[in-house]
Amino acid sequence: MSGWNFAASWQAITRTAPDFVAIVCGDHRLTYREFDDRARRLASHLHARGLRPGDKVAIDLVNRPEYLETFYAALLLGCVPVNVNYRYVAEELTYLLDNSDAMAIVVEPAFAEVARAAVAALDPVHDPAREPSRGHRPPLLLETGGSYEAALAAASPHGAWDRRPPDPDDLIFLYTGGTTGMPKGVMWRNEDLYLALWEMSRPGVEVRDPVATVEAGKRAAIALPASPLMHGTSLFVAISTLSGGGTVVLIDRSGLDPVAIWDAVERERVALLTIVGDVFARPLLAVLEAEPERWDLTSLRAITSSGVTWSPETKRGLLRHLPGTTLLDSLGASEGLMTRSAHSATDAEIKPARFAVNDRLKVITDDGRIVEPGSDEVGMVGVGGHIPLGYYKDEQKSAATFRTVNGTRYSVPGDYATVGTDGTITLLGRGSACINTGGEKVYPEEVELLLRRYPGVFDCVVVGVPDPRYGEMVVAIVQATDGHPPDEAALVAFCREHIAGYKRPKRFLFVDSLERSAAGKANYARLRTLAAESLTE
Repeated sequence: MSGWNFAASWQAITRTAPDFVAIVCGDHRLTYREFDDRARRLASHLHARGLRPGDKVAIDLVNRPEYLETFYAALLLGCVPVNVNYRYVAEELTYLLDNSDAMAIVVEPAFAEVARAAVAALDPVHDPAREPSRGHRPPLLLETGGSYEAALAAASPHGAWDRRPPDPDDLIFLYTGGTTGMPKGVMWRNEDLYLALWEMSRPGVEVRDPVATVEAGKRAAIALPASPLMHGTSLFVAISTLSGGGTVVLIDRSGLDPVAIWDAVERERVALLTIVGDVFARPLLAVLEAEPERWDLTSLRAITSSGVTWSPETKRGLLRHLPGTTLLDSLGASEGLMTRSAHSATDAEIKPARFAVNDRLKVITDDGRIVEPGSDEVGMVGVGGHIPLGYYKDEQKSAATFRTVNGTRYSVPGDYATVGTDGTITLLGRGSACINTGGEKVYPEEVELLLRRYPGVFDCVVVGVPDPRYGEMVVAIVQATDGHPPDEAALVAFCREHIAGYKRPKRFLFVDSLERSAAGKANYARLRTLAAESLTE
């Protein structure tokens, strides 16, 4: 292959092994030939509706085959797939569609009403530099089910668009909140993401052509990404599995159903399961403890986790039931893939995940120096090599996150750390007040800005306090305008109208003063402690 592009890889595998199963979802199975055909038909439909290379295609779906079909179709066109958090309310979705310049959105029927409201709220825009029929809002909205299937049935798998081969420079957007503020679109070149995923899973191994891998009988494992494809953790596993001729197993519903996951692992002989820390692992362990003989899980070779703490206690519990399985912690973010740490049943002791600096992974001080092992200096973890171009339409935040040190460009998402004498990294937490609840990132600034819109709220700070199930719980500390706290039920209703459920404060704490500094800064550590103590009283 000349350069690396996911669509080119999947096309090559289709030509080589068309009857391999690409995607399984319940009783529905798609071979690579069928996956390719459906994506090509969708590409033809989108092209006929005016989409061209560089246009953005938003994907507002749960884990179903149409998610990966839309992703593939966008890449075939040279368009940019854009992930959408399907928990968004209309106001949030409008922001994302506008910020990403989406020209189309493929949406789940259950989310279609929100999507239509979001599209309707977009300001009409016309760019004179574009073709007259393509520069207008609103974007095309295609609902899965009847209209989606009708569009595919009416479209050809070939068209003028397929004269353009997939390009390594074609982009993939992964929207994330980053460390603060509103969601930002991380811009990955196809080639950079392809190679970063390879380096993450096969460190030190030269990247191989997918056709040669398949022909050598070394297909990627059957993988089940249990967390939503709208997040990088599962999306990255799915697209890398398909790039190795493997099978992706999907569970097409929102929320966590541990019984359905173990049923699918047993039924499909899944080898790789992807989860998000204890928020997934604890419910999965609980059903194994309740019915230890129910499932045959001997096919499972590895469970990978990223984004949320995966406690040693939960790992030990899983290994009691899955002695042949390796448990992998991944260190990284949407802005850069870093490294892994592994545990197995043969380990003498299961400790928190340990990561070490290497040629790509460094800890960088605020003033741009590499932290020396054993120096006790604090810096932020940075990864070099194949990393994103930056954030879409945000040069200031791009410059803050993607930094050049000693001639090497690093992605520095914001995790503070020190480096021991042996090169081991000790993570100290995010440099911001980012809250991680149930695998979802909540950025206090966004929630605070909303709460301050409510009459009677003079000031507020949003923090995360420890929660045994979800990792952290969102708590709002509120200073009232006149000393009389607003009605809590009304605040809850206000939040329900404007933001997704996982962002809404689960508790409100009313105080006389937030005691901000002279510079207007809140002491998040002190307020977090205050909130935690108040909730245990």
